[in-house]
Amino acid sequence: MAGTFPFLSRKIVLASSSPRRKDLLGLIRIPHVIVHPQVVEENYGYEDPVAHVLRLSRLKALSVKPKFTEGFILGADTTVVLDGNILGKPEDPLQAKAMLRKLSGRRHEVYTGLTLIDAKTGKEVQGYERTSVKIRRLSLEEIDAYVATGEPLDKAGSYGIQGYGAGIVEKIEGCYFNVVGLPIVRLVMLVRELERICGG
Repeated sequence: MAGTFPFLSRKIVLASSSPRRKDLLGLIRIPHVIVHPQVVEENYGYEDPVAHVLRLSRLKALSVKPKFTEGFILGADTTVVLDGNILGKPEDPLQAKAMLRKLSGRRHEVYTGLTLIDAKTGKEVQGYERTSVKIRRLSLEEIDAYVATGEPLDKAGSYGIQGYGAGIVEKIEGCYFNVVGLPIVRLVMLVRELERICGG
């Protein structure tokens, strides 16, 4: 179809409540519909980051799969990892400030897990992306001002690289879109893999 993303022809069902993922799919004109998953995003202390994001992405995809008989169901989960510890979304402004103090002046990793399920056959594939991010050194006043914008409160690690947070990210190594929440190239590769498995 003219004007759509030239590398994907399948309809994507995005099992996500993230406006960033919605915006990314819209930005590159991937045909999609959005269904909010009904999943409790529990953090198991014994999980490594890859297992964590893959488990949650799969639960999200499975939670909306019964509603569809065609298309590829996409579940995604993004988390921030510092010193081996998973930093999820802050519960309140105080927790957001505490996370940002920990991240200040340091490198951390951002992981996004993707699960694609073919609604017709139930076949699925998974993959993940990792990006290294360095946050510049922040003053307590800067942290307070950033948290006061409200932006950190619904984001893993308490920052968003695509918003005001662009002013605190000093450097990244890897996929920028992964830090936003949806690694596009990894998604394309997984769609092609699932098409091959499904025979089309």
